[in-house]
Amino acid sequence: MTPLRQRMLDAMVLRGFAQRTQWTYVTAVKQLARYHDCSPELLSDEQIQAYLLHLLQERHRSRSTVNTTSCAIRFLVCDVLGQSERRVKIPLGRIPQRLPELLSRAEVAALLDAPMPIKARTFLMTAYASGLRLNELCHLRGCDIDSAPDRMCIRVVQGKGAKDRYSLLTSELLDQLRLYWRACRSGAKADDWLFASRRDPSRPLDCSSAQLYYYAARQAAGITKAGGIHSLRHCFASHLLEGGVDLNSISHLLGHAQLSTTGRYLYMARPGGSADNAALALLSQLPRAPQTTVRQPGH
Repeated sequence: MTPLRQRMLDAMVLRGFAQRTQWTYVTAVKQLARYHDCSPELLSDEQIQAYLLHLLQERHRSRSTVNTTSCAIRFLVCDVLGQSERRVKIPLGRIPQRLPELLSRAEVAALLDAPMPIKARTFLMTAYASGLRLNELCHLRGCDIDSAPDRMCIRVVQGKGAKDRYSLLTSELLDQLRLYWRACRSGAKADDWLFASRRDPSRPLDCSSAQLYYYAARQAAGITKAGGIHSLRHCFASHLLEGGVDLNSISHLLGHAQLSTTGRYLYMARPGGSADNAALALLSQLPRAPQTTVRQPGH
């Protein structure tokens, strides 16, 4: 490891960056150095801009991906090298705002009713009924499920932004989680991963494997709308909003730092509805999907 990379890592650790962010930033800077075959501390503003144009025009990377690279380079140049006056020379582009294709309740019901192993079904049900992010779902432990009658919640430990929070746990989801735990995790301890890796139970489920759960179920259900498993988080927020749950409560459940981030769901939800306890029980609101043949439980 070069001294510069160690300095960058140390600076990110001091600022409390998540492990995934550290890896993303270091990888982005490494690719920049490889492109110019030069140490990144020696690159000019023009060389940095040329690399960003290369990503956009030749590699056809999305604006969001290129902005992440810009943020990584900004951190290196401004925070690690102390050249903050160069920040304006490392641009961040405007990201096109597009609304995702939202699944209807009937489509969510068909998705969850598709033939799949019990581990996949439980994971997808938890994603929809709790609204957790993918990485938060994969890092749940058995002890994060608080089933006490006066609590009934899911604890998210160090979610995005290094923040703890609580999300919903309904009786329908709790029943499914207990069924799954007995079938697949009967020998596990409370502090073990709720959804463990199949190859190495000491590690959490890989995010790419969880995405495959969603894609397989979507195909089996005949759903053609674009998007990955994050679509279930969008459905969680939009369906609660349609049920009359206030935007501030939804924002806390989603773990958004700003209410304006949650406000985008105002454009996605159909109007009407009034809030009550039933509005929070998303699984119980799903229409009955056509019965299908389910494979034997496995993981």
